[in-house]
Amino acid sequence: MSNSFTVIGHRGARGHAPENTLLALDTGIRLGADWLEFDVQLHESGALLLFHDLTLERTTNGRGLLATQPFEALRQLDAGQGQQIPTLEEALELIEQRAGVNIELKTADGTAEAVAGVVRNYVAAGWPVEKFLVSSFHLPELWEFKQLAPEIPVGALVGGVPLDWAACAIELGAASLNLSSEFVDPRLITDAHAHGIKVYVYTVNDPAEMRMLQALGVDGVFSDYPERALAL
Repeated sequence: MSNSFTVIGHRGARGHAPENTLLALDTGIRLGADWLEFDVQLHESGALLLFHDLTLERTTNGRGLLATQPFEALRQLDAGQGQQIPTLEEALELIEQRAGVNIELKTADGTAEAVAGVVRNYVAAGWPVEKFLVSSFHLPELWEFKQLAPEIPVGALVGGVPLDWAACAIELGAASLNLSSEFVDPRLITDAHAHGIKVYVYTVNDPAEMRMLQALGVDGVFSDYPERALAL
């Protein structure tokens, strides 16, 4: 891979460690990922938790909805290999600027505001704004984040090929357009690049697909196995 091709550890490095845990983030760093992506949900307690699903069963030994469980009970769950469900602050303290951080907003109704407050605190403490990328499929929530913290780069997540190509990312003033590997279209890449927007593709674990995507001109990939992209 060329130096301009960005390797993003997906949910840390979930091919090697339980997703969205501190162990997964530390593993991604040790494997050499340029960036680490993880999901964040706002809990009713006010805590920002690293968690992908709305329900607990797939990735923990708990049951039911994340949102309906007390914070203290959630912290007692095993998220895999004895790991806790971490908070955003714990994740940032672990990473310590050793990799870029892509925070995906998984919930709305205040998530943008809460994440903006935390990120701005870390920027005030010395983190470069370029070390952050905040993304979401919930584009109105991402728009709200952009109004609250316009200095922090954002990435528009899309699961298909929009009729208006990269227009949603352009309107958001996004730094990146993050596409599903199922919907990579050369015309979409061209439109994004024409407006100075990088294109990152998720979730890519096959080296042959990585090579194909680089040949198409994408700027990087999200991978459960970041070392595979780094080894090419």
